[in-house]
Amino acid sequence: MTQTDPTPSSPPGKRMLSEQVYAQLRDAIMRGEHAPGAPLKPQDLAKERGVSLAVVREALVRVVGDGLAERLPNRGFAVPAHSDRRWQEIAEARRTVEPVLLRMSVERGDVDWEARVRAAHHRLSRTPVYVPEEGEYYSEAWSEAHRLFHRALMEGCGNPVLLETFDRLWTASELARRWSTHRNPGRDGVEEHRRLEEAALARDADTAAEVLVRHLTLTAEGLTGDA
Repeated sequence: MTQTDPTPSSPPGKRMLSEQVYAQLRDAIMRGEHAPGAPLKPQDLAKERGVSLAVVREALVRVVGDGLAERLPNRGFAVPAHSDRRWQEIAEARRTVEPVLLRMSVERGDVDWEARVRAAHHRLSRTPVYVPEEGEYYSEAWSEAHRLFHRALMEGCGNPVLLETFDRLWTASELARRWSTHRNPGRDGVEEHRRLEEAALARDADTAAEVLVRHLTLTAEGLTGDA
């Protein structure tokens, strides 16, 4: 007797469409095409993309799982507001975890770690922050260079479990980071990253941690007020 799966998966065609709509929605939110707090109406999105309501809802659930949207009781879906308390909670978590990892990296990192940090900073400093065709937020290339620089700083800790925590927090804060940068165009991120690299490679754990905490705090503060 053949047993059947009580929870059959979606047909391949529907899964493919859902994947495409999910990627489109994610990119649109990341690029600022849906403003903070804006509703994400399944009916409108389905009509715009020429797909079924079921496909859009499946994609929206995934976007919610990424932290890029929220499901509102009896009101559908929406992009989180920049004042959402969650962003400050994520920032608090990062200020708690990342300075510890950076201190460990400064203490444990070898010459190869120093080289990776130097190379990652060089790449970051040479990557254009904005690309006109990608909208008002910073470019995907800069976003990745930024992530790799911060990741390189942490990798000297030598603890993969802690690095997984860093990765999760980084992903969770990406949208807030873009909003903060957009709302505070005068912030000197180049100098902040230069100081981070300098302190880490000088093996000055206290200064490196202090600079990092300030760096993370400025990002969180950029989401408050009417800037």
